[in-house]
Amino acid sequence: MINTLFTPLQVGAYTLPNRIIMAPLTRMRAPQATPTDLMATYYRQRASAGLIITEATAISPQAIGYPNIPGIFTEEHVAAWQKITSAVHAENGTVFLQLWHVGRISHPDFHGGELPVAPSAIAPQGQAVTFNGMQAFVTPRALALEELPSIVNQYRYAAQLAKAAGFDGVEIHSANGYLLDQFLRDGSNQRTDSYGGSFENRYRLLQEVTQAVVDVWGADKVGLRLSPSGTFNDMSDSDPTALFTYVVEQLNSFNLAYLHLVDALESDIRHGAKVVDLAVLRAAYQGCLLVCGGYDQARGHQAIADGLADAVAYGELYIANPDLVGRFKQNAPLNKPDASTYYGGDEHGYTDYPFLT
Repeated sequence: MINTLFTPLQVGAYTLPNRIIMAPLTRMRAPQATPTDLMATYYRQRASAGLIITEATAISPQAIGYPNIPGIFTEEHVAAWQKITSAVHAENGTVFLQLWHVGRISHPDFHGGELPVAPSAIAPQGQAVTFNGMQAFVTPRALALEELPSIVNQYRYAAQLAKAAGFDGVEIHSANGYLLDQFLRDGSNQRTDSYGGSFENRYRLLQEVTQAVVDVWGADKVGLRLSPSGTFNDMSDSDPTALFTYVVEQLNSFNLAYLHLVDALESDIRHGAKVVDLAVLRAAYQGCLLVCGGYDQARGHQAIADGLADAVAYGELYIANPDLVGRFKQNAPLNKPDASTYYGGDEHGYTDYPFLT
């Protein structure tokens, strides 16, 4: 039988009813990093997804780099997220929390004037989104060797709080130019200690973080996201195919619930990405593989039928189509997303997109 987007799938500890995954989507609607009742409505509306991966969620105050993003580092956050997990579970949905540290993609405004942290003191090109508007990125402070255990502990503690909040699992965000991705790539990591230089050294922090999170949750309830071809947030590497093949091969030893790969986007190619062939990583990875990156229904079916992926994560389509699974099944027209409401705001462009009648 040829698998499709509608074929059930075993993902770690869970049997998903379909392979249509809600990708993590930053929406900036959590004042003081605290999730709201409106967010509970938003996620509940989308619970027919095979799996919901929440918007990226800061694991500590140091991890914040955008206004009004949610956190998972206080008991108040736990209580707020519990409303969301309960809402999703009431609709028989499955939901993982994405654990996030932005690293250098931040600004002193978020840290009482202190510099953001990174593997190396290299400023990214571009601007930070702050409460005071767009501001140029600053040169971050390189993390000292003795600080790295505290980074691992931030992930461990956030993973523990996610469990208390009632999530079904967690996804480690090691993509899109944020802290763990910054350690992997030599364009942002020019350390000369045991966390820089060789593939093994650059992978070390991700390995330690993954082990810490697995210790909390068990490997069958942990996913991990990578963006091998990504240029977002001024990312680059001299040999991404070799690097990410190594990383993926190392991750096999964890037997994670899934690996989530962001495929090369048109914007990456425009910015000179060295594209890593998905087939190369599919061959290197032995477990369940999710892919995302501008897929439509037909391309999603094809990726699964061809064996390039086991499931497909959809982002923008889920912003505007809370009932995306039903629309795909009926080949129904899709709502068009309103990009002006993606980040911040109220229910408009968030929970008011129409369902099929």
